[in-house]
Amino acid sequence: MRLDTPWRHLVVATAVGALGALAVAAFRQALFTLETLLVGASGGHLVSAAQKLPADMRMLAPALGGLAAGLLLWFAERGRTAPAAGAPLRHGGDYIEAVAIGNGRLDIRGGLLKVAASMLVVSTGGAVGREGAMVLLAAMLASLLGRIIGRGADLRLVVSCGAAAGLAAAYHAPLAGALFVAEILLGSLALAQLGPVVVAAVMAFGVSVTLGERSVLFPLATVALPGLGQVGLMLMFSILGGVLGACLLRWLRAARTLFVRSRLPLPAAFALGGLAVGVLSLWRPEVWGNGYSSIHQQLTTPAAWSVVALVLALKLLAIGATTGSGAPGGVFTPTLFAGAAVGALAASALAAAGVTAASGPLYAVVGMAALLAATTHAPVMSALMVFEMTGQYALLPLLLPACVIAALVSRRFAAMSVYGLGGPADKAHDQRVTTRTA
Repeated sequence: MRLDTPWRHLVVATAVGALGALAVAAFRQALFTLETLLVGASGGHLVSAAQKLPADMRMLAPALGGLAAGLLLWFAERGRTAPAAGAPLRHGGDYIEAVAIGNGRLDIRGGLLKVAASMLVVSTGGAVGREGAMVLLAAMLASLLGRIIGRGADLRLVVSCGAAAGLAAAYHAPLAGALFVAEILLGSLALAQLGPVVVAAVMAFGVSVTLGERSVLFPLATVALPGLGQVGLMLMFSILGGVLGACLLRWLRAARTLFVRSRLPLPAAFALGGLAVGVLSLWRPEVWGNGYSSIHQQLTTPAAWSVVALVLALKLLAIGATTGSGAPGGVFTPTLFAGAAVGALAASALAAAGVTAASGPLYAVVGMAALLAATTHAPVMSALMVFEMTGQYALLPLLLPACVIAALVSRRFAAMSVYGLGGPADKAHDQRVTTRTA
């Protein structure tokens, strides 16, 4: 603590990065173990597990997981005591809110309950991402470390480092982890403070690789660089990606409104969302989970366009049902899946029309980046994340303008990003809907 402030921040960021990577590794191992115990999945492959389950178990498992998660949060909230007058404000599991408008203090108890509930939803096939809970866990540990250090640390900066570390370790994307903080939290974080965030993200990535994780999440053979005509088509495709991203945001908002209007108790809402996923999985088991397996398939051996279209439609319904019910989990990876599927469909349509011998993996990569930018409104982070996840450095000059276009188009139709959904403005919206239906 005797170091100058900039050096002190770097030392703390290094510790936060290591802690974040260890937290992500521990969560992943615990989740995989729970998935094996509950549905027989191996190594996180929920789709394969769903294919092997009897139809009745495939339908009921997500509902039972949602019910268990809802009961956990419901009973915990009932036993919660009101904070004492004048006590420091703690944000329960919302690290973005804690940094953007708060003091960096996260409610550890509330956050751990949310992580546990997310684990129950994800391990039984819920159509949400497991990475959201990973990032939250890393941010909570960072908040706890910052409070232990005390005045020697800027708590909001420390939590930002934790979020960047969690994202870098979860997606094997250190640059995107740092830019996630810069683009989404920069309103309350000075650009000069970005250095510690970068250090935390890189440290988390390094520790993850040391623990045995591969450096690239979706290894992909080098994609041939597109010609000038293909570049023009892809930039036009990014406009479509922006429109579809805005539609996805509106669908998530509409699904949430439907559940709020139903006024169901939390356990019943979670169970209903899970039951919807289970019923949809009777048609295609790919609706289970966050879409990781399907992304890998689109990037390597794309299925027939009719199968891709059906899985995409069912998956979007499943995502809306799960997130609309309020079940905890991320939508980052499901969004990447939707982008990869849309890209594969666009490639198939262009090839069928004889416009070009479009490369399915190439359009899938561009679709992932464009849809992610359209839903997060963070184009630079989205381009870097997809480049790091696939290892396609040569495509970065194409991904950047495509993401910028998609984000601009999306903002025209949906002013609130996916990180606004569930934030203070959205909570106020839920309260208005509840009041009108009372």
